[in-house]
Amino acid sequence: MNALLGKILDSHGGADRWKRYTEVKASIVSGGGLFALKGLRQDSDPRRMTVWLHEQRASVLPFGAPDQRTMFTPDRIAIEKLDGTLVAERYAPRDSFAGHQMNTPWDPLHRAYFNGEAVWTYLTTPFLLAMEGMRIEEIEPWTEGDETWRVLRAYFPGSLETHCLVQDFFFGEDFLLRRHDYTVTIAGGLAAAQLTSDYTEANGIRLPTKRRAYARGPDRRPIRELLLVSIDIGDVSFE
Repeated sequence: MNALLGKILDSHGGADRWKRYTEVKASIVSGGGLFALKGLRQDSDPRRMTVWLHEQRASVLPFGAPDQRTMFTPDRIAIEKLDGTLVAERYAPRDSFAGHQMNTPWDPLHRAYFNGEAVWTYLTTPFLLAMEGMRIEEIEPWTEGDETWRVLRAYFPGSLETHCLVQDFFFGEDFLLRRHDYTVTIAGGLAAAQLTSDYTEANGIRLPTKRRAYARGPDRRPIRELLLVSIDIGDVSFE
């Protein structure tokens, strides 16, 4: 394993502990300007997110109605009733974003897919960097104020559904995640810099509870006036 990645995983709770768990549950409250661009109503109601840690699978409850949830896997997105009755589904869901730009409207299945792939990525970071098929390399460090952040560039395998195939992860001197850069390919290649803060510890795993994704300027710095997505995470448990 990359030596830097080993220190990062240890600081977030350790690979051995991570392997003992199969899923994480958390309450999430999301906001930001991206949803309005997509013609979607956004509220501040908390929702319950379940993410499977060693396979790409996620679900959020409620979704669209109090008795509905989503079920996300790489090859299928679905909205279903709590008793399993199917409301809507789409196979090969990423194909439905072909030709989309930043302001192309989304339907509920588009939104459900975005939620699934995005929050799965966030709640498995940084341990996903050690998953089979991932390739990482350390690139030039980043200076932020009086701090120097080390940066891992991750090359994702095509079998994983995520924002884009190449993403950068920034870590502070304590080896905790400070920032996550990516492009949202399903929204016309929108460049984002997501800042992470307010760490908590749940069942021995450390993770940030605040994520703020801003449009990323040509100087690679976040444009603070352009908040794309905000996520507040609480009531976290690993099982």
